[in-house]
Amino acid sequence: MYFSELNEQIPGIHRAAAEEAARRWDAIAKPLGSLGLLETSIIRVAAVTGSANVRLDKRAVLVLCADNGVVAEGVTQTDSSVTMLVAKNLTRRQTSVCLMAKQAQADVIPVDIGMNTRPDFPGLTDCRVADGTRNLYREPAMTREQAIRAIEHGINLARDCAKNGYNILATGEMGIGNTTTSSAVAAALLSAPVRGVTGRGSGLTDTALARKIAVIETAISRLKPDASPLEVLAEVGGFDIAGMAGIFIGGALCGIPVLIDGFISAVSALLAARLCPNAVHAMLASHVSGEPAGGRVLSELGLEPMITAHMRLGEGTGAVAALPLLDLALAVYSGSSSFAEIGMDAYTEQSESPTETQAEPREER
Repeated sequence: MYFSELNEQIPGIHRAAAEEAARRWDAIAKPLGSLGLLETSIIRVAAVTGSANVRLDKRAVLVLCADNGVVAEGVTQTDSSVTMLVAKNLTRRQTSVCLMAKQAQADVIPVDIGMNTRPDFPGLTDCRVADGTRNLYREPAMTREQAIRAIEHGINLARDCAKNGYNILATGEMGIGNTTTSSAVAAALLSAPVRGVTGRGSGLTDTALARKIAVIETAISRLKPDASPLEVLAEVGGFDIAGMAGIFIGGALCGIPVLIDGFISAVSALLAARLCPNAVHAMLASHVSGEPAGGRVLSELGLEPMITAHMRLGEGTGAVAALPLLDLALAVYSGSSSFAEIGMDAYTEQSESPTETQAEPREER
């Protein structure tokens, strides 16, 4: 009931703003639709924000840090201590996403949503739910109450960003073991074979990958066939997944577009969509992950990625990589000459006749 009420609070798409943005693109002196997803992404932003005067000048990437008890089962290349090490490096602005975000003029907001130990350094936003999740192989990863609290933290993070004037958010995560949790959630939500949605993460041997698959299969076997998305999250998810799902819901509630990063972020987006279907309106797919089910999850959401670069780093790097593309799109959208301004007849949509279809290819212009 709680999530259905939240879903009802999410504004619908602003069709008038989307139509105005589409007309503006069509008036620019270039072939219609020739910038592809760059055009439709700006139209989508207009539909979310309610204005065809699209601005994306204040942006943030929220990196949610959490630990996962399933690491005890040998499903990762490194141990959980790495989560804290990278979280500290995030506060120093020295990780991959920090360096990319600097180039993309985005603020990095690292968040502790449930690492194993409390940090002894400043710079992390405190949204801590617990000292990591439990071992999903042996018991539910979290309680229902913890799952809801983590989602609410994400919603509140998005709301705080809206109050602080941010007009686009990117999602990121850091947590050893979270390709295991995200593969488990994906398998359950998609009713898919575990083997088909599980990859090597940061790098596993064949033996370790087989162990990872077996661990996930055991965990999701406890789920009832009609398990709700919240029950799936509590049984086999992670606090970072829950928090990012909340960011997608919160962004939709506030009318702020939210960029999906890679596989883990996409699974969070799918979870958000299952909890609050209207949240999809505010989602933008940055790239398709190199993980096995990256494309499948985006297809389930009905979204197309702007980038195909076989990225699988996480941290929000793929989402941040999409920001310069959106900047380029806005440069054309806001600054280009119109057909009228250069004295040219506008392009129109044309249907090909059978003879034209068989003719030699022609230049677009």
